[in-house]
Amino acid sequence: MSTALATRGPAATPQAPSGASRPRARRRHRLVPQWFLIPALVLYVIVVVYPSIAGGLYAFTDWRGGNAATFTGMDNFRKLLADQAAVASLRNTLVIAVTLTIVQSGLGLLLALALNSAIRARNLLRTLFFAPMMMPPVIVGLLWQYVYTPDGPLDTAMNALGLSGLVQSWLGNSSVALWSVIASVIWHHVGMSMVIFLAGLQGIPDELYEAASIDGATKLRQFFAITWPLLGQAITIATALTMTSSLKLFDQVFIMTGGGPGVSTQTLSLIMYREAFVYGEYGYGSAIALVLTMIVAFIVFIQMSITRRGEVDA
Repeated sequence: MSTALATRGPAATPQAPSGASRPRARRRHRLVPQWFLIPALVLYVIVVVYPSIAGGLYAFTDWRGGNAATFTGMDNFRKLLADQAAVASLRNTLVIAVTLTIVQSGLGLLLALALNSAIRARNLLRTLFFAPMMMPPVIVGLLWQYVYTPDGPLDTAMNALGLSGLVQSWLGNSSVALWSVIASVIWHHVGMSMVIFLAGLQGIPDELYEAASIDGATKLRQFFAITWPLLGQAITIATALTMTSSLKLFDQVFIMTGGGPGVSTQTLSLIMYREAFVYGEYGYGSAIALVLTMIVAFIVFIQMSITRRGEVDA
């Protein structure tokens, strides 16, 4: 037995990887997590990238479904500029975007300032103001459609307050229908702006306010000297999100008014839907979608460029 063991020689020891193989092993190790991104990337390309590219190409055709599509150049865009309903829809879309960005962001900031103080039940109030954000837009549209019905909750409340002279057809009067829709959207989304501003306010050090108080600065002076500059990033985020969503507004308008009366509440998103899915003009609808995309990108780029100039790090 001893002779057999002697002939085998010393036991083999595991060899360490050579210097050339170590970088290769490390690269392989780093690449492993990236392989898990492939299914998500494939799904994103199929669901988002390919339809976006295809829609952009169909905007230059007379496609009406199926496989037949003839290239028409800029005809769809010339048709869009000559379409009075589309021009009115663009005007309504811009009015909605500007109004919501200013009013919703302003109310959100006021709520955040009020609920950031040490008032009682502030957590409950934060929840109540944010709760509408959890409701689907369709439900919000149906809810406010009921609120605006003749002799509905709004009319009843105004009659009880002695404001019966202001009661009218809120969704049937072309002069106020658009503002009625805007009010419902503000109620739905103001909680989002409030939460963004609350996060910004809570990131401002209390020492800055204490030092300002010692120097004799009033609350108003502290707001413009400390709060407003240090809320720059929150303002950029809140206004960009509001602007983007308002330019693409569809759900509440479709549910509450359907774009009426006339074209007083019609938006570009609504006319795009009708041209493509009601009238079967998919090429024209794609052209409207492309124009809407370019408008959203341009306006949001300008808005973010302006608001970012006032950003100050805390």
